[in-house]
Amino acid sequence: MKPILYYVHDPMCSWCWGFSHTLDELLSQLPKNIEVKRLLGGLAFDSDVPIPESMQQQIKRNWLRIEDTIPDVKFNFDFWEKTIPRRSTYPSCRAVIAARQQGEVYDVLMTKAIQRAYYHEAKNPSNNSTLIELAKELKLSVSEFENDFFSDEIQNKLMKEVALSRELYADSFPNLVLEVKNKTFTIHLNYNHSQTMLNEINNILQSK
Repeated sequence: MKPILYYVHDPMCSWCWGFSHTLDELLSQLPKNIEVKRLLGGLAFDSDVPIPESMQQQIKRNWLRIEDTIPDVKFNFDFWEKTIPRRSTYPSCRAVIAARQQGEVYDVLMTKAIQRAYYHEAKNPSNNSTLIELAKELKLSVSEFENDFFSDEIQNKLMKEVALSRELYADSFPNLVLEVKNKTFTIHLNYNHSQTMLNEINNILQSK
């Protein structure tokens, strides 16, 4: 059985956005025998309730902390003025799965499109209309995307991924879990340097 590296994330997780460049570097350097599986962890349930002001301030402080921690990562704080923010990330998770239905490559492409819309363009991925617009931009079959996006099948797939994430003890995002011979190992994240994570992965593989 091939080793599996699980990447557990949420498209609207700000630390996942900060980690994205280093993650790409890591994945490009992995040993060829490792299978990579992306899992949606589901950060926040469906909700139509606006985020309370106190939580908005907390999230803004988190964005600033990420900018201080990870060079070149910038957020568009216009989001807080241009939209009615809701703590609801399940729609964006379903959008990634619905996009994936049209080809595995769209898992990554939709995730990056959501991150770009949210963090650069100050658009709200909690809104279905935003996600459908992104499907158009990716030149997906929009009718197929919408049918999948609103289906019970996609919701069930999301719940299965969330459940597997919990089984892997990946209840914070982003998260990397290496499975080797039915044993799992949480990889310590480095948001700026992929080599430390690659070394840890290689050391685990060599010891098993």
